Amino acid sequence: MPVDEFTYAFIAKEENYSDNDYIIKEGTSGDWVYIILKGKVKVKKMTAKGLITVDTLREGEIFGEMILWQAGRGARTASVVADGPVKVGVLDTEALLKEYEKLSPRLKGLMKSLIKRLSETTQKAVTIAVETN
Repeated sequence: MPVDEFTYAFIAKEENYSDNDYIIKEGTSGDWVYIILKGKVKVKKMTAKGLITVDTLREGEIFGEMILWQAGRGARTASVVADGPVKVGVLDTEALLKEYEKLSPRLKGLMKSLIKRLSETTQKAVTIAVETN
């Protein structure tokens, strides 16, 4: 899916990665949010049985957003690895947070709930994947 104009306006810089380069490493800190401009990436999680692929993301999809909306920040919950050559846009987190602050408390609560649900669903999928392999 192509990047829409609204999201493109938040891109602060662009970065290129080669096949198998880590864009995000699970357990590291950081508050950058990315959008895929060209190529695809694999989202990976470390489990007791080793590293597993949770999802593949393509052009127009955003990753790294969960940490931005979590209070107090923290460690990244997954790794993101280039699957072939990839070009990403690094979103301006300061501008994103300014826009977020304009939202009503109810809408902020809804966003936090959706992020929490995404995190829980991802963890359930990882558990199922480990149990079936």
